[in-house]
Amino acid sequence: MKFFVDTADTDAIRDLNELNLIDGVTTNPSLIMKAGRDIKEVTKEICDMVDGPVSAETVALDAEGMINEGHELKKIADNIAIKVPLTLDGLKACKHLTDEGHMVNVTLCFSANQALLAAKAGATFISPFIGRLDDLNIDGMDLIQDIRTIYDNYGFETQILAASIRTANHMKEAALIGADVATAPPAVIKSMANHVMTDKGIDAFLKDWEKTGQKIL
Repeated sequence: MKFFVDTADTDAIRDLNELNLIDGVTTNPSLIMKAGRDIKEVTKEICDMVDGPVSAETVALDAEGMINEGHELKKIADNIAIKVPLTLDGLKACKHLTDEGHMVNVTLCFSANQALLAAKAGATFISPFIGRLDDLNIDGMDLIQDIRTIYDNYGFETQILAASIRTANHMKEAALIGADVATAPPAVIKSMANHVMTDKGIDAFLKDWEKTGQKIL
């Protein structure tokens, strides 16, 4: 499973990229707002930093507007994935942009039917929102499983990009189901390395090592 980091914080992206832990980046208007920077400037910096896809979101609500904004965003870098919402206009824009050879990430997916439509429109990525479904007491992982089954049934090449991930357990479950990609905040990706037994083991080893009175350097 590929890891994308869901942020517009370039310092956090650089840190994870240096650890070779990410394969791409997803951004959205809310993340750009948190970064407090010009969308084109920060997106260009991110694209220069990572080799994989960088999702940059359109804000128009009509297909023509999304297409025009997509063309403008695509000028930033070759690894831009144009992000459009899962509406009929978004699907129309997706079909147009993918026919032109652009990567398209169809976002705000909350049902298997929506994901099926996105695949038929040629989406590069479909972004089902796990955490937001969990907030409604609906198991977001059931949606990932349904999409995986449908895509495998018909050989759709659209990649399942598990989004709105809140915990390291979400990452594990998405991987078990077979999501192609998971995008998560930097803190969630880093938390995957944590385990209380690892911490206890290190502590015990260091205490025993201290008793030996030895040094490696």
